[in-house]
Amino acid sequence: MGITAQLAEFTAAIRLDRLPPDVVNRARFLVLDLVGNIVRARHDAESTPSFVAAVRAMGMAAGNSGVFGDAARYTPAGAAFLNGALAHSLDFDDTHAAGSLHPGAPVISAALAAGEMVGASGADVLAAIIAGYEITCRVALALPAGEHYDRGFHPTATCGAFGAAAAAARVFGLDADGVGGALGTVLSQCAGSLQFLVNGAWTKRHQVGWAATNGLMAATLVREGFKGAAEALEGRHGFLRAYAPNPNPDRAVQDLGTVFELMATAVKPYPSCRYGHAGIDAALALRAANDLKPADITKVTLGLPRAGMMLIGQPADKKANPENVVDGQFSGPFVVSSALATGAMDWDSYNHLRDPVLRALLPKVTCEFDPEIEAEFPANMSGKLTIEAGGRRFTQKVVVPKGEPSNFLTEAELRAKFAGLTVAVLGADRAARLADAVLAIDTVSDVASLMRQAAPLMPARLAGE
Repeated sequence: MGITAQLAEFTAAIRLDRLPPDVVNRARFLVLDLVGNIVRARHDAESTPSFVAAVRAMGMAAGNSGVFGDAARYTPAGAAFLNGALAHSLDFDDTHAAGSLHPGAPVISAALAAGEMVGASGADVLAAIIAGYEITCRVALALPAGEHYDRGFHPTATCGAFGAAAAAARVFGLDADGVGGALGTVLSQCAGSLQFLVNGAWTKRHQVGWAATNGLMAATLVREGFKGAAEALEGRHGFLRAYAPNPNPDRAVQDLGTVFELMATAVKPYPSCRYGHAGIDAALALRAANDLKPADITKVTLGLPRAGMMLIGQPADKKANPENVVDGQFSGPFVVSSALATGAMDWDSYNHLRDPVLRALLPKVTCEFDPEIEAEFPANMSGKLTIEAGGRRFTQKVVVPKGEPSNFLTEAELRAKFAGLTVAVLGADRAARLADAVLAIDTVSDVASLMRQAAPLMPARLAGE
Protein backbone atom coordinates (compact mmCIF):
# COMPACT_ATOMS: atom_id res chain seq x y z
CA MET A 1 0.00 0.00 0.00
CA GLY A 2 1.40 3.42 -1.01
CA ILE A 3 1.70 6.31 1.41
CA THR A 4 -1.29 8.18 -0.02
CA ALA A 5 -3.46 5.11 0.55
CA GLN A 6 -2.09 4.66 4.07
CA LEU A 7 -2.80 8.26 5.01
CA ALA A 8 -6.26 7.99 3.47
CA GLU A 9 -7.02 4.83 5.41
CA PHE A 10 -5.85 6.45 8.65
CA THR A 11 -8.07 9.48 8.00
CA ALA A 12 -11.18 7.51 7.12
CA ALA A 13 -10.87 5.31 10.20
CA ILE A 14 -10.06 7.94 12.82
CA ARG A 15 -12.53 8.17 15.73
CA LEU A 16 -12.31 10.52 18.67
CA ASP A 17 -13.07 7.86 21.27
CA ARG A 18 -10.13 5.76 20.03
CA LEU A 19 -7.56 8.53 20.35
CA PRO A 20 -5.30 9.21 23.34
CA PRO A 21 -6.94 11.72 25.72
CA ASP A 22 -3.92 14.03 25.65
CA VAL A 23 -4.18 14.29 21.85
CA VAL A 24 -7.88 15.14 22.05
CA ASN A 25 -7.30 17.73 24.76
CA ARG A 26 -4.43 19.36 22.86
CA ALA A 27 -6.63 19.52 19.75
CA ARG A 28 -9.26 21.43 21.72
CA PHE A 29 -6.60 23.92 22.82
CA LEU A 30 -5.39 24.38 19.25
CA VAL A 31 -8.91 25.10 18.03
CA LEU A 32 -9.36 27.69 20.79
CA ASP A 33 -6.08 29.35 19.84
CA LEU A 34 -7.05 29.59 16.18
CA VAL A 35 -10.55 30.91 16.82
CA GLY A 36 -9.11 33.80 18.82
CA ASN A 37 -6.92 34.73 15.87
CA ILE A 38 -9.88 34.69 13.47
CA VAL A 39 -12.08 36.88 15.66
CA ARG A 40 -9.43 39.58 16.05
CA ALA A 41 -8.35 39.49 12.40
CA ARG A 42 -11.97 39.90 11.29
CA HIS A 43 -11.98 43.01 13.45
CA ASP A 44 -8.85 44.88 12.40
CA ALA A 45 -6.30 43.10 10.18
CA GLU A 46 -5.40 45.47 7.36
CA SER A 47 -5.99 42.89 4.62
CA THR A 48 -9.48 41.94 5.82
CA PRO A 49 -11.50 44.58 3.92
CA SER A 50 -10.17 43.32 0.60
CA PHE A 51 -10.88 39.70 1.54
CA VAL A 52 -14.45 40.44 2.59
CA ALA A 53 -15.15 42.65 -0.41
CA ALA A 54 -13.85 40.03 -2.83
CA VAL A 55 -15.91 37.28 -1.21
CA ARG A 56 -19.01 39.42 -1.52
CA ALA A 57 -18.24 40.39 -5.11
CA MET A 58 -17.90 36.72 -6.05
CA GLY A 59 -21.27 35.78 -4.54
CA MET A 60 -19.73 33.87 -1.63
CA ALA A 61 -21.45 35.93 1.07
CA ALA A 62 -24.95 34.47 0.72
CA GLY A 63 -25.08 31.18 2.55
CA ASN A 64 -25.46 29.47 5.90
CA SER A 65 -21.85 29.12 7.00
CA GLY A 66 -20.20 31.15 9.73
CA VAL A 67 -17.03 33.18 10.08
CA PHE A 68 -15.79 33.77 13.62
CA GLY A 69 -16.29 37.34 14.78
CA ASP A 70 -18.81 38.11 12.01
CA ALA A 71 -22.61 38.18 12.21
CA ALA A 72 -22.97 37.67 8.44
CA ARG A 73 -23.33 34.26 6.82
CA TYR A 74 -21.33 32.95 3.90
CA THR A 75 -21.24 30.07 1.46
CA PRO A 76 -19.15 27.10 2.61
CA ALA A 77 -16.34 28.08 0.26
CA GLY A 78 -16.49 31.70 1.42
CA ALA A 79 -16.42 30.70 5.08
CA ALA A 80 -13.52 28.29 4.60
CA PHE A 81 -11.56 30.97 2.76
CA LEU A 82 -12.24 33.78 5.22
CA ASN A 83 -11.67 31.70 8.36
CA GLY A 84 -8.45 30.31 6.87
CA ALA A 85 -7.12 33.67 5.68
CA LEU A 86 -8.11 35.48 8.86
CA ALA A 87 -6.59 32.75 11.02
CA HIS A 88 -3.22 33.44 9.42
CA SER A 89 -3.54 37.22 9.13
CA LEU A 90 -2.02 38.09 12.49
CA ASP A 91 0.80 35.53 12.20
CA PHE A 92 -0.26 34.51 15.71
CA ASP A 93 -1.43 30.99 14.79
CA ASP A 94 0.10 27.65 15.72
CA THR A 95 3.38 26.30 14.32
CA HIS A 96 4.99 22.95 13.62
CA ALA A 97 8.74 23.53 13.72
CA ALA A 98 9.99 20.46 11.86
CA GLY A 99 7.42 21.02 9.13
CA SER A 100 8.05 24.80 9.03
CA LEU A 101 4.34 25.50 8.80
CA HIS A 102 1.11 26.55 10.53
CA PRO A 103 -1.21 23.53 10.34
CA GLY A 104 -4.30 24.87 12.08
CA ALA A 105 -5.44 27.63 9.71
CA PRO A 106 -6.19 25.53 6.60
CA VAL A 107 -7.25 22.38 8.44
CA ILE A 108 -9.62 23.76 11.08
CA SER A 109 -11.25 26.18 8.64
CA ALA A 110 -12.01 23.46 6.12
CA ALA A 111 -13.26 21.04 8.77
CA LEU A 112 -15.67 23.56 10.28
CA ALA A 113 -17.06 24.59 6.88
CA ALA A 114 -17.59 20.94 5.99
CA GLY A 115 -19.21 20.37 9.37
CA GLU A 116 -21.75 23.12 8.80
CA MET A 117 -22.52 21.74 5.35
CA VAL A 118 -23.64 18.36 6.70
CA GLY A 119 -24.61 19.11 10.30
CA ALA A 120 -21.70 17.11 11.67
CA SER A 121 -21.15 16.59 15.37
CA GLY A 122 -18.36 18.38 17.16
CA ALA A 123 -16.72 15.02 17.90
CA ASP A 124 -16.56 14.15 14.20
CA VAL A 125 -15.20 17.58 13.33
CA LEU A 126 -12.53 17.38 16.04
CA ALA A 127 -11.48 13.90 14.87
CA ALA A 128 -11.24 15.27 11.33
CA ILE A 129 -9.11 18.16 12.55
CA ILE A 130 -6.70 15.76 14.23
CA ALA A 131 -6.44 13.77 11.00
CA GLY A 132 -5.87 16.98 9.03
CA TYR A 133 -3.02 18.01 11.31
CA GLU A 134 -1.37 14.63 10.83
CA ILE A 135 -1.62 14.74 7.04
CA THR A 136 -0.41 18.36 6.82
CA CYS A 137 2.60 17.88 9.08
CA ARG A 138 3.57 14.46 7.76
CA VAL A 139 3.50 15.61 4.14
CA ALA A 140 5.77 18.51 5.12
CA LEU A 141 8.19 16.18 6.91
CA ALA A 142 8.39 13.91 3.87
CA LEU A 143 9.41 16.75 1.52
CA PRO A 144 11.36 17.72 3.75
CA ALA A 145 10.08 21.22 4.40
CA GLY A 146 13.49 22.94 4.36
CA GLU A 147 14.19 21.95 0.76
CA HIS A 148 10.61 22.88 -0.15
CA TYR A 149 11.25 26.31 1.38
CA ASP A 150 14.46 26.68 -0.59
CA ARG A 151 12.43 26.38 -3.77
CA GLY A 152 10.28 29.29 -2.65
CA PHE A 153 7.19 27.40 -1.54
CA HIS A 154 5.05 28.24 1.50
CA PRO A 155 4.36 24.88 3.20
CA THR A 156 1.39 26.13 5.21
CA ALA A 157 -0.46 26.60 1.93
CA THR A 158 0.94 23.74 -0.13
CA CYS A 159 0.92 21.01 2.53
CA GLY A 160 -2.07 22.56 4.27
CA ALA A 161 -4.23 21.95 1.22
CA PHE A 162 -3.78 18.19 1.71
CA GLY A 163 -4.66 18.44 5.40
CA ALA A 164 -7.71 20.54 4.57
CA ALA A 165 -8.88 17.98 1.99
CA ALA A 166 -8.37 15.11 4.42
CA ALA A 167 -10.24 16.91 7.22
CA ALA A 168 -13.20 17.81 5.01
CA ALA A 169 -13.31 14.27 3.58
CA ARG A 170 -13.41 12.81 7.09
CA VAL A 171 -16.24 15.16 8.10
CA PHE A 172 -18.17 14.02 5.02
CA GLY A 173 -17.65 10.41 6.07
CA LEU A 174 -15.79 9.39 2.91
CA ASP A 175 -14.15 5.96 2.92
CA ALA A 176 -10.43 5.45 2.36
CA ASP A 177 -10.79 5.51 -1.43
CA GLY A 178 -12.77 8.74 -1.15
CA VAL A 179 -10.15 10.38 1.06
CA GLY A 180 -7.47 9.28 -1.39
CA GLY A 181 -9.50 10.80 -4.20
CA ALA A 182 -9.75 14.09 -2.32
CA LEU A 183 -5.97 14.13 -1.86
CA GLY A 184 -5.56 13.38 -5.56
CA THR A 185 -7.91 16.21 -6.44
CA VAL A 186 -6.36 18.88 -4.24
CA LEU A 187 -2.96 17.94 -5.69
CA SER A 188 -3.91 20.06 -8.69
CA GLN A 189 -4.52 23.08 -6.46
CA CYS A 190 -1.70 23.07 -3.87
CA ALA A 191 0.16 26.35 -4.21
CA GLY A 192 1.87 28.95 -2.07
CA SER A 193 4.86 31.24 -2.65
CA LEU A 194 7.31 32.97 -0.31
CA GLN A 195 7.50 35.97 -2.63
CA PHE A 196 5.39 37.91 -0.11
CA LEU A 197 8.62 38.48 1.81
CA VAL A 198 9.79 40.99 -0.80
CA ASN A 199 7.17 43.65 -0.11
CA GLY A 200 5.06 42.49 2.82
CA ALA A 201 2.34 41.21 0.49
CA TRP A 202 -0.90 39.80 1.82
CA THR A 203 -0.57 36.72 -0.36
CA LYS A 204 0.82 34.86 2.66
CA ARG A 205 -2.61 35.07 4.27
CA HIS A 206 -4.61 34.64 1.08
CA GLN A 207 -2.94 31.43 -0.03
CA VAL A 208 -3.62 29.80 3.35
CA GLY A 209 -7.32 30.66 3.16
CA TRP A 210 -7.38 29.40 -0.40
CA ALA A 211 -5.78 26.15 0.71
CA ALA A 212 -8.72 25.64 3.07
CA THR A 213 -11.18 26.34 0.26
CA ASN A 214 -9.33 24.07 -2.16
CA GLY A 215 -9.36 21.26 0.38
CA LEU A 216 -13.07 21.69 0.97
CA MET A 217 -13.75 21.80 -2.77
CA ALA A 218 -11.67 18.68 -3.42
CA ALA A 219 -13.53 16.68 -0.78
CA THR A 220 -16.88 17.99 -2.03
CA LEU A 221 -16.08 17.02 -5.60
CA VAL A 222 -15.25 13.47 -4.58
CA ARG A 223 -18.35 13.28 -2.39
CA GLU A 224 -20.34 14.08 -5.54
CA GLY A 225 -18.69 11.32 -7.57
CA PHE A 226 -15.56 13.04 -8.92
CA LYS A 227 -12.47 10.93 -9.70
CA GLY A 228 -9.18 12.23 -8.31
CA ALA A 229 -5.63 11.27 -9.25
CA ALA A 230 -4.12 8.17 -7.64
CA GLU A 231 -0.83 8.22 -5.70
CA ALA A 232 -1.14 11.96 -5.14
CA LEU A 233 1.88 12.14 -2.88
CA GLU A 234 4.36 9.48 -3.99
CA GLY A 235 3.49 9.18 -7.69
CA ARG A 236 5.91 10.00 -10.48
CA HIS A 237 4.19 13.35 -10.97
CA GLY A 238 2.91 13.54 -7.40
CA PHE A 239 3.47 16.24 -4.85
CA LEU A 240 6.66 15.00 -3.22
CA ARG A 241 8.62 14.53 -6.44
CA ALA A 242 7.33 17.70 -8.06
CA TYR A 243 7.77 20.08 -5.14
CA ALA A 244 11.11 19.05 -3.58
CA PRO A 245 14.36 17.54 -4.92
CA ASN A 246 15.00 14.80 -2.34
CA PRO A 247 11.76 13.62 -0.73
CA ASN A 248 11.54 10.84 1.81
CA PRO A 249 8.03 9.44 1.24
CA ASP A 250 8.25 6.87 4.04
CA ARG A 251 8.57 9.68 6.59
CA ALA A 252 4.93 10.56 5.94
CA VAL A 253 3.71 7.30 7.46
CA GLN A 254 6.40 6.67 10.09
CA ASP A 255 4.69 5.71 13.37
CA LEU A 256 1.34 6.73 11.90
CA GLY A 257 -1.40 6.31 14.48
CA THR A 258 1.00 5.93 17.41
CA VAL A 259 3.01 9.17 17.27
CA PHE A 260 0.89 12.26 16.68
CA GLU A 261 2.56 15.24 14.99
CA LEU A 262 -0.25 17.37 16.41
CA MET A 263 1.50 16.99 19.76
CA ALA A 264 4.60 18.56 18.20
CA THR A 265 2.61 21.69 17.33
CA ALA A 266 3.33 24.89 19.25
CA VAL A 267 1.22 27.95 19.94
CA LYS A 268 2.51 31.47 19.73
CA PRO A 269 2.65 33.84 22.68
CA TYR A 270 3.74 36.60 20.25
CA PRO A 271 2.15 37.57 16.88
CA SER A 272 5.25 37.25 14.73
CA CYS A 273 7.38 34.70 12.92
CA ARG A 274 8.19 31.85 15.30
CA TYR A 275 11.94 32.11 14.62
CA GLY A 276 12.02 35.36 16.60
CA HIS A 277 10.28 34.07 19.72
CA ALA A 278 13.36 32.80 21.51
CA GLY A 279 14.89 36.24 21.03
CA ILE A 280 11.77 37.90 22.41
CA ASP A 281 11.77 35.59 25.44
CA ALA A 282 15.43 36.45 26.05
CA ALA A 283 14.89 40.19 25.52
CA LEU A 284 12.01 40.32 27.99
CA ALA A 285 13.92 38.29 30.58
CA LEU A 286 17.14 40.33 30.30
CA ARG A 287 15.22 43.61 30.35
CA ALA A 288 13.40 42.67 33.53
CA ALA A 289 16.38 41.15 35.32
CA ASN A 290 18.79 43.99 34.59
CA ASP A 291 16.49 47.02 34.36
CA LEU A 292 17.74 47.73 30.85
CA LYS A 293 16.82 51.09 29.33
CA PRO A 294 16.69 51.55 25.54
CA ALA A 295 18.95 54.61 25.68
CA ASP A 296 21.70 52.59 27.41
CA ILE A 297 21.77 49.82 24.81
CA THR A 298 24.61 50.09 22.30
CA LYS A 299 24.50 46.72 20.53
CA VAL A 300 22.23 43.68 20.30
CA THR A 301 23.02 40.42 18.51
CA LEU A 302 20.39 37.76 17.83
CA GLY A 303 21.83 34.34 17.03
CA LEU A 304 19.60 32.26 14.75
CA PRO A 305 19.51 28.98 12.82
CA ARG A 306 19.95 29.16 9.05
CA ALA A 307 16.20 28.90 8.37
CA GLY A 308 15.55 31.71 10.84
CA MET A 309 18.11 33.95 9.15
CA MET A 310 16.33 33.51 5.85
CA LEU A 311 13.00 34.63 7.26
CA ILE A 312 13.75 37.26 9.93
CA GLY A 313 17.42 38.17 9.49
CA GLN A 314 18.07 38.81 5.81
CA PRO A 315 18.39 41.11 3.97
CA ALA A 316 19.71 43.03 6.95
CA ASP A 317 18.88 46.52 5.67
CA LYS A 318 15.25 45.60 5.01
CA LYS A 319 14.82 43.84 8.35
CA ALA A 320 16.13 46.95 10.14
CA ASN A 321 13.54 49.15 8.44
CA PRO A 322 10.09 47.51 8.62
CA GLU A 323 7.47 49.53 6.77
CA ASN A 324 4.31 47.57 7.57
CA VAL A 325 2.91 44.81 9.78
CA VAL A 326 4.16 41.95 7.61
CA ASP A 327 7.63 43.48 7.53
CA GLY A 328 7.55 43.74 11.31
CA GLN A 329 6.35 40.16 11.75
CA PHE A 330 9.35 38.95 9.79
CA SER A 331 11.95 41.29 11.30
CA GLY A 332 14.20 39.99 14.06
CA PRO A 333 15.37 43.53 14.81
CA PHE A 334 11.79 44.80 15.18
CA VAL A 335 10.46 42.12 17.52
CA VAL A 336 13.54 42.26 19.75
CA SER A 337 13.47 46.07 19.76
CA SER A 338 9.80 46.06 20.68
CA ALA A 339 10.44 43.74 23.61
CA LEU A 340 13.38 45.81 24.82
CA ALA A 341 11.71 49.20 24.32
CA THR A 342 8.23 48.43 25.68
CA GLY A 343 8.46 45.19 27.63
CA ALA A 344 5.92 43.57 25.32
CA MET A 345 5.48 42.04 21.89
CA ASP A 346 1.75 41.73 21.22
CA TRP A 347 -0.62 42.63 18.41
CA ASP A 348 -0.74 46.26 19.51
CA SER A 349 3.06 46.46 19.17
CA TYR A 350 2.59 47.04 15.45
CA ASN A 351 1.07 50.40 16.29
CA HIS A 352 4.60 51.41 17.30
CA LEU A 353 6.32 50.80 13.97
CA ARG A 354 7.17 54.53 13.80
CA ASP A 355 7.90 55.02 17.49
CA PRO A 356 11.15 57.04 17.76
CA VAL A 357 12.50 55.04 20.71
CA LEU A 358 11.97 51.77 18.89
CA ARG A 359 13.34 53.21 15.64
CA ALA A 360 16.50 54.27 17.46
CA LEU A 361 17.03 50.69 18.62
CA LEU A 362 16.50 49.01 15.25
CA PRO A 363 19.93 49.75 13.72
CA LYS A 364 21.61 48.46 16.88
CA VAL A 365 20.10 44.97 16.47
CA THR A 366 21.96 42.52 14.24
CA CYS A 367 20.91 38.99 13.31
CA GLU A 368 23.62 36.44 12.67
CA PHE A 369 23.88 32.75 11.93
CA ASP A 370 24.85 30.90 15.10
CA PRO A 371 26.17 27.31 14.77
CA GLU A 372 25.23 26.61 18.40
CA ILE A 373 21.62 27.54 17.64
CA GLU A 374 21.64 25.67 14.33
CA ALA A 375 22.55 22.52 16.27
CA GLU A 376 19.25 22.81 18.17
CA PHE A 377 17.19 22.93 14.95
CA PRO A 378 14.77 21.50 13.89
CA ALA A 379 14.01 19.95 17.27
CA ASN A 380 13.81 23.47 18.72
CA MET A 381 13.43 26.96 17.25
CA SER A 382 16.06 28.34 19.60
CA GLY A 383 17.85 31.67 19.77
CA LYS A 384 20.63 33.45 21.62
CA LEU A 385 20.52 37.14 22.47
CA THR A 386 23.53 39.22 23.47
CA ILE A 387 23.03 42.79 24.67
CA GLU A 388 25.72 45.39 25.31
CA ALA A 389 24.53 48.23 27.54
CA GLY A 390 26.16 50.62 29.98
CA GLY A 391 29.53 48.98 29.55
CA ARG A 392 28.13 45.55 30.45
CA ARG A 393 27.38 42.49 28.35
CA PHE A 394 24.38 40.22 28.87
CA THR A 395 23.73 36.93 27.08
CA GLN A 396 20.80 34.56 27.26
CA LYS A 397 20.19 31.42 25.21
CA VAL A 398 16.62 30.17 24.95
CA VAL A 399 16.47 26.58 23.74
CA VAL A 400 12.72 26.01 24.08
CA PRO A 401 10.65 29.17 23.56
CA LYS A 402 7.40 29.59 25.46
CA GLY A 403 4.55 27.86 23.65
CA GLU A 404 6.62 25.02 22.23
CA PRO A 405 5.23 21.51 22.79
CA SER A 406 7.52 20.84 25.74
CA ASN A 407 6.85 24.34 27.14
CA PHE A 408 3.20 24.58 26.12
CA LEU A 409 0.84 27.28 27.34
CA THR A 410 -1.47 26.32 30.18
CA GLU A 411 -5.24 26.49 29.73
CA ALA A 412 -5.23 29.71 31.77
CA GLU A 413 -2.56 31.21 29.51
CA LEU A 414 -4.45 30.15 26.39
CA ARG A 415 -7.65 31.66 27.73
CA ALA A 416 -5.77 34.89 28.51
CA LYS A 417 -4.43 35.04 24.96
CA PHE A 418 -7.93 34.32 23.63
CA ALA A 419 -9.44 37.08 25.76
CA GLY A 420 -6.77 39.54 24.67
CA LEU A 421 -7.73 38.91 21.06
CA THR A 422 -11.51 38.64 21.31
CA VAL A 423 -12.85 40.91 24.05
CA ALA A 424 -12.53 44.00 21.84
CA VAL A 425 -14.86 42.38 19.30
CA LEU A 426 -17.22 40.22 21.34
CA GLY A 427 -17.20 41.76 24.80
CA ALA A 428 -15.86 40.00 27.86
CA ASP A 429 -18.89 37.84 28.65
CA ARG A 430 -19.48 36.61 25.12
CA ALA A 431 -15.77 35.99 24.59
CA ALA A 432 -15.64 33.85 27.75
CA ARG A 433 -18.71 31.88 26.66
CA LEU A 434 -17.20 31.29 23.24
CA ALA A 435 -14.01 30.00 24.86
CA ASP A 436 -16.05 27.59 26.97
CA ALA A 437 -17.96 26.41 23.90
CA VAL A 438 -14.83 25.84 21.82
CA LEU A 439 -13.19 23.82 24.58
CA ALA A 440 -16.32 21.67 24.68
CA ILE A 441 -16.52 21.27 20.89
CA ASP A 442 -16.60 17.48 21.09
CA THR A 443 -19.82 17.53 23.12
CA VAL A 444 -22.06 19.37 20.63
CA SER A 445 -24.37 17.40 18.34
CA ASP A 446 -24.14 19.96 15.53
CA VAL A 447 -21.05 22.11 15.11
CA ALA A 448 -23.21 24.90 13.67
CA SER A 449 -24.31 25.73 17.22
CA LEU A 450 -20.70 26.59 18.04
CA MET A 451 -20.39 28.88 15.02
CA ARG A 452 -23.50 30.84 16.04
CA GLN A 453 -21.85 31.81 19.33
CA ALA A 454 -19.01 33.53 17.49
CA ALA A 455 -20.95 36.53 16.15
CA PRO A 456 -20.52 39.88 17.91
CA LEU A 457 -23.64 41.25 19.64
CA MET A 458 -22.06 44.48 20.85
CA PRO A 459 -21.35 47.33 18.41
CA ALA A 460 -17.91 46.66 16.96
CA ARG A 461 -15.95 48.06 14.08
CA LEU A 462 -15.40 45.24 11.61
CA ALA A 463 -12.83 45.56 8.89
CA GLY A 464 -14.57 46.08 5.57
CA GLU A 465 -17.68 47.65 7.14
